[in-house]
Order: sequence, then C-alpha cells, then structure tokens
Amino acid sequence: MTTHLVLFRDDLRVYDHEALHAAVAAARQTGGRVYAAYVLDEESEEVRPLGRAVKWWLHHSLTSHSQALKELGINLVILRGKTLDTVPALASHIGATHLHYSRRYALPERTVDTALKDWAHAHTIEAHSYTGFLLHEPWVVKPASGDFYKVFTPFWKALSAQDFPAPLPAPHPLGEEHLAASVLPESVASNLPGLTTIDGLTLLPTRPDWTVGLKERWTPGETSALKTCRTFVESTVHRYDEGRDRPSQKATSNLSPHLRFGEISPRYVLHALHTAQEPTANTASFASEIGWREFCWHLTFHNPNLHNTEFRSEWQSFPWLTGNQAPQELTAWQKGLTGVPLVDAGMRELWETGHMHNRVRMVVASYLTKNLLINWREGERWFWDTLVDADTASNPCNWQWVAGCGADAAPYFRIFNPLLQGKKFDASALYIKRWVPELVGADARTLHTEHPKGFGFSAPDYPVPLVDLKASRQEALDIYKTSRRDVLSKS
Repeated sequence: MTTHLVLFRDDLRVYDHEALHAAVAAARQTGGRVYAAYVLDEESEEVRPLGRAVKWWLHHSLTSHSQALKELGINLVILRGKTLDTVPALASHIGATHLHYSRRYALPERTVDTALKDWAHAHTIEAHSYTGFLLHEPWVVKPASGDFYKVFTPFWKALSAQDFPAPLPAPHPLGEEHLAASVLPESVASNLPGLTTIDGLTLLPTRPDWTVGLKERWTPGETSALKTCRTFVESTVHRYDEGRDRPSQKATSNLSPHLRFGEISPRYVLHALHTAQEPTANTASFASEIGWREFCWHLTFHNPNLHNTEFRSEWQSFPWLTGNQAPQELTAWQKGLTGVPLVDAGMRELWETGHMHNRVRMVVASYLTKNLLINWREGERWFWDTLVDADTASNPCNWQWVAGCGADAAPYFRIFNPLLQGKKFDASALYIKRWVPELVGADARTLHTEHPKGFGFSAPDYPVPLVDLKASRQEALDIYKTSRRDVLSKS
C-alpha cells in the first residue's frame, strides 16, 4: 500500500493545492493512505524566525486548515524543529512511500527542501515538488539578456504573456474511515521528535495579550480568504484604481495576509477576478499588484540576502543612522508619536491591526529613511514583527524601493511629503482622526500644514514634530549627493 505524506508550510489551503491534489488522487487510485504535516522550522540554518503578528495569524490559520483537512478525511500532524530532523522521522514511522510539497523560493528554505529531497531519494521515497504560492516559478520568466529582471514593467509584461491555468478544485474527501486510519498510533506519537499541537507551538501572546485589535480586524483561514476574494472581485474592484490610494476608503482587497500564508493562491485570485469582471483599468491595476508581489519573489530568488543587503551596491556605504544612534526618534516613529499626523496614523493602525494601508506604508517608510535618515533595516525589522502579511520577499523589497536602494527603486530625490500626501489622499483627515484621536478637534486643513511647535490648543496632547520636514529633506539630499560623489570617486 502506498503512503503519501503532504507537507504544508506557507500554503495552508485545500483549493488549488497541487501537492495535496496529487497525493489524494494517487492514494485514491492505488488504495493508499494520505498523511499531512505542518512543520514550524525556525531552527534550520539561516531561516528567519517569524514575527509576532505573523505567529498570531499562523495559529488561527492552522486551526482552520486542520479542520478543512479533517473534512477531507486527513489528519494534520503538527511538528516543530528542523525539517531534516522531524520530517524523516515522521516519514519513517508511517512508512511513507511518497513525499509531496509545494516549492519555496527563499534560499534557506530551498536549501532545506533540496536536502530533504536528497534524503527521500536515498531512502527510496518518491519526492515530488509542485508550484507553490506564485503564478510562475522565478526561473521561468527570464529577460532576453541578463540573468533576471531588475525592472518591474518588463517583468510584468513578460509574466502576463504566460498562460495561467484554471485553479484546481479541492480534492474529493477520502472519508471518515481514512480519517480514523490516518491517526498516528500512540506508540508512534510518543517517539516522534518534534511532535506537538497547534497550542503547543505557543504562537499566541499571553502576557500581555496585545492582539485584541487583530482579532477585531481579521479572520484568518482559507474560508475567510475565499470569501474576501469573492467580495472584492464582485463588489469592490470597480473602485480600486481610484480608491486604492485613499486610506479612509474600503477599496483594497485585504488579501495580502491570506496570500502570505497561502490560504489562497494568486492563480485563484486572478481567475476569480477575470471570471467576475470584464477587463478594465481597475482590474488591470489590481492584477499588477499581484504582479508586484511576484516581482518581489523574483528578486528574492535571485538575491537571497535582500533583508540585510542593499540591492544597489553603491548604497552599501550610505551613512544611515542606526537605532542606537537615534533611539528616541526610532521609538517615536514606532509608537506613532512623530508629530506628523499621517505618519502617526499609519504607525498606530499598524500596531492596532497588524496592517497598514499601502499608500501610508510608503509615507511612513520615506519619513523614517529620508527625513530621520534612519536605516531602512530598522523599519523592515519593525514591519517584520508587526505586520500580519510580512513575508521574506515583499517586506525587504518594498522597504528598499522606498529607501532608494532597491531594484526599480524610487529615485532618491522622490521624498514623500507626508503633509502633501495627507492633503491629497486624506483631505478630510478621516483616516488621521480615526487613528490619532488627539487630533479629532483639529481642522482638517490644519492637519495638512506643518506646525513646528505643535497644534496648540486644538491638540495639546499631540507631540511637537521631531524634525522640520523641509530642512530634513534638504539634509537627506545633501548627504546623498556627498555619498554618491564618494562612491563615484572610488570606482
């Protein structure tokens, strides 16, 4: 009898899951058995430990996914530890003949999966990897010259020209008899390294529990992902192109954390979009955002150290300030106490909900790196810990884009003025007043004007600005010009 083991990592779904679909189909054909396992591996070399907000989401996503698999007649085994310690032990104990998993694209995870496949082959286990959480593999879309795309527009043009097959349905259930038969025997469970439970992963904070706002804002899991997608493509996308930049409007998809955990695939999202809507500027604009996510993974696949190293080498000597050099400024930024209304609104939304509107993300990142001159890595690490959608590719790529040191980056002289951004995209200050209650009594026009000494009687509890926006902008430009001259003189 064949025994198929399906590994889950960042692909917690049953719809459009090639590995799961293949395992169930093969087991049904041969009368075999299917086991499923989730491995929380933060111990393998160079694997980056998860941030706290991501862990909160993961706990609830695993709970949802475990139930979805049970409805298919499959138990989800929970493991913690090095993949090369835990998975071979489980495979050996259950007598696995086949191993199925979705491919991953960051170098540490790829290294782990390559070693796992080698182990499987050495032990006469058939190992099969499948398309993971991208539309196409990073090595498939290549420029005519050069090793990989470094600019988004030609990348997206090339990717859009590829075929996008329809998403797979969920597998047909294997039944209650299979569910009972696939429970690990007590003799196996007691000797299995790394075996635990979802609660045993200790992903949730307890003292204190700071996740109240996350619970109010989000419902993790595939069911919620599919519902969110359906609502967006049927009822919201028609106002996406104009409304996506306005943080007080409900015009975005809210799919980013669901995509981050693979609760829904990008193939499923685009298929749903194009099934529900005729092509318009709105659908094209949204599809390109899915494309940007792909671009970030494309860059990360070819540049594995993006969360530590500037993509553009000439920036590696730029004199950023560290958190130790500007501790008060960094803390004020993290807490939303900079004295700049739109920046503070965004940072408080982040802390409360684990999310921030994308337009505001660019504004707060520009303020940290170009007005405060604090290293983009400090911001990237903060987002990594506080965003529910933080992943290995998008988080560092987006930070480097804003800071000016990344691929296809905004020119350094493009410095987001948070006051002008607020005036343009939050004219009535609805978003600002939602997240900064100290400013509720202030006139909206006042909030889009710089007040070096604070807002006085209209907002006496609101802090004085950390820096003068105009002066700090000029200082950043001067430092950039000096740094650039130094680099050119040494080259």
